[in-house]
Amino acid sequence: MQRLWRLVQRFGVRVDVGENGAMPSALPDGEPVPTDGSLPVAALESLPHKPFGVYLHVPFCWVRCGYCDFNTYTLTELGPGASVGSYADTAIREIELAARVLGDAAPAVSTVFVGGGTPTMLAADDLVRMVGALRERFGFADDVEITTEANPDSVTPDPLQVLADGGFTRVSFGMQSAVPHVLHTLERTHDPANVGRSVEAAKAAGLATSVDLIYGTPGESLDDWRTSLEAAIALEPGHISAYALVVEEGTKLAAQVRRGQVTMPDDDDEADKYELADSLLAGAGYSWYEVSNWATDPALRCRHNELYWSDANWWGIGPGAHSHVGGVRWWNRKHPAAYASVLAEGNSPGAGRELLTDTQRYEERVLLGIRRDAGLALEDLEPAGRTAVAGLIGDGLVDGPTALRDRRLVLTLRGRLLADTAVRRLLDF
Repeated sequence: MQRLWRLVQRFGVRVDVGENGAMPSALPDGEPVPTDGSLPVAALESLPHKPFGVYLHVPFCWVRCGYCDFNTYTLTELGPGASVGSYADTAIREIELAARVLGDAAPAVSTVFVGGGTPTMLAADDLVRMVGALRERFGFADDVEITTEANPDSVTPDPLQVLADGGFTRVSFGMQSAVPHVLHTLERTHDPANVGRSVEAAKAAGLATSVDLIYGTPGESLDDWRTSLEAAIALEPGHISAYALVVEEGTKLAAQVRRGQVTMPDDDDEADKYELADSLLAGAGYSWYEVSNWATDPALRCRHNELYWSDANWWGIGPGAHSHVGGVRWWNRKHPAAYASVLAEGNSPGAGRELLTDTQRYEERVLLGIRRDAGLALEDLEPAGRTAVAGLIGDGLVDGPTALRDRRLVLTLRGRLLADTAVRRLLDF
């Protein structure tokens, strides 16, 4: 399991990355990044052959939630050069750096995801300016998907219309729960009633909508979880993500667990809640396409996250953000002030990087691919993985008829509950 977690750390996003591309706050070790950010020629040569996305990290939050391990900061934690008002200009400097590094090799941008933090702490005009800089430097695909996360309390109809007019196509709302005592435990400060108002305002502006939910919060009953699911479904968003709460080391929640103030999430309880989610969502017309993500139509899936899961290329803009181009992965300096300072000098904000081996890239394809509804092609598995297939079918973790007919491994419902087990067996951990 430790090695599996190392894979997740190396990938730079949580396995359950759904409507949040934000990166864990702990940065891995790596070799130095060239001052100018340059990449090997072989990495650049991969760009025309795969989709290219951009992740824009906005590190600001009004309040830091006790369970959150992402690289985010309240305004009182930040020093000079890291203000909300100047952040868009700082991020645009990195966009310009990316354009210089990638040059003519870069294809048009397929997806943009603005995550955090709370991106909508920035003025809507600043979010549009950052997207405009990407459009100017790289160009956009005709069907570009441009998403921002939003706190339901931080948006109103006028800014949402500004975003839509400025090219945004989706908004992902951090609902987490519809039950006040659960939100209190998570230290979420939004008014549950504002979720519905925000979703309706986004729809009125012509934006696709998604809501994020979290299950397994200490003190959350199965009925509480049902209430949250039914409330989310009643909003009729095109997309719903549901993640099991993870107690991350170094967070306030982890300290509360150690002190016995709250109980650790229970695996059986979380399994019951996942099964309830899948049942209610399926009954409401949502189909799973990744273990933690459901959509009412394939066109409403989060294509940016599918880009992560399919070994494509992306550039992460912002403090602590991770990037991947052609087997080279790098990550930026964590603190917004340090990030801004280096860019102001005209240098890359990269803190470290690694060149992935063929073995590492294979492990990541298995780790992420098995979680998708398309599954893994049997012919793409190495011998150890193919050896494990019969046992996975026998244990009901992958669908036998699909494996035999289509030569693909697709998780069953039981397999989705035990996805980590399937990964370990396929990789012979």
